[in-house]
Amino acid sequence: LSVSELQKILAERGVDFRDCLEKSELVKRLDETAHQSGARGGTARGSRLMEAERNVAELFHRCAPSVGFIHTATVAQSMSLEAVEVPKGSGSGFVWDDQGHVVTNYHVIKDAQKVKVSFRASTLSFDAQVVGSEKDKDIAVLRLMGAPKDIATLAPLVVGSSSDLLVGQSVLAIGNPFGLDGTLTTGVVSALGRSVMGVGGRPIKGCVQTDAAINPGNSGGPLFNSAGEVIGVNTAIYSPSGANAGIGFAIPIDTVRRIVQQVIRHGRTLRPTLGVSVADDNLTRNLSMRIGTTLSGVLVMDAPPGTPAHAAGIQGSKRKPDGSIVLGDLIVKANAAAVRTVEDLLSAVEEVPLNSSVELTLHRNCDPRRVERIHVLAVDRDEMRVP
Repeated sequence: LSVSELQKILAERGVDFRDCLEKSELVKRLDETAHQSGARGGTARGSRLMEAERNVAELFHRCAPSVGFIHTATVAQSMSLEAVEVPKGSGSGFVWDDQGHVVTNYHVIKDAQKVKVSFRASTLSFDAQVVGSEKDKDIAVLRLMGAPKDIATLAPLVVGSSSDLLVGQSVLAIGNPFGLDGTLTTGVVSALGRSVMGVGGRPIKGCVQTDAAINPGNSGGPLFNSAGEVIGVNTAIYSPSGANAGIGFAIPIDTVRRIVQQVIRHGRTLRPTLGVSVADDNLTRNLSMRIGTTLSGVLVMDAPPGTPAHAAGIQGSKRKPDGSIVLGDLIVKANAAAVRTVEDLLSAVEEVPLNSSVELTLHRNCDPRRVERIHVLAVDRDEMRVP
């Protein structure tokens, strides 16, 4: 055995060999500890790591190869009238499925004429095409262009759920901040239900706030739970300087999943709506605790005049002059499928063709004794005009 091999064996056994100068001394130390692991009170290197640390290391080893470094460029003419690529920006993205689709932020690829995605410390690179995007939610879907055998080596990440996240639970982000690819940061869910202004000029609601370090270049990368499931797509930071200040935001994966599947299937996002405004899941849970009544469904906040929801007689929540709240209708089923979260309702609505009806089961004013079934027309959100 070489000196380095002897040192490695001793280190794995947790044996202190700092006082060994010669190879013969290393051999002697190894012989002395051959039958007593951890002879000097040490433990094996693997067991020196706490279980939580091992889990994080294993998660990074498993997931990092599926997180890509995205480079974008525009094409311009040089003085000699030749077309040249001008670097535009960079960000992160991750493998969505085994068909070569990659998910990132819309603002990462906005106005780009060339997109390249690199994996595994740039040892595997692909040109990419933009399949479609939803700028209001800051989500874009790319398709890798390359040899199928190379694309097949990329494992899709496991997609989790964001409907049951809790403040305080551990999260991890993998991305390419400042071009430093394969960077892991850790933290916790700091808050839920945040609204973040999107690149399309409209707020992205229901975002996950985290203190995991998210810096320029992390945009479009995955936010994981401790099980290694993607629970969000990192999109923005709150910082006067533009660098991490302990507040980052991620688009919840339930929202991302719905958009990505529509883009992959149709090349664009379909936008059917009932015209109803609802409370996010966390607000509904908080109200449920405040009033001491289980609200197992989606709470209607408003059904503005001119919308299909208003025409069908859905009632929103109201605030009395004294500040107390009169709860609106609670949607508990959509087309016979149970509705427990906002995602359940959105998924049910977006599964139906435009201009078809959705059967909703309601608890009027959240009263389980007042059950009604109504039909509401699903119309194109972009064409609906509310006075």
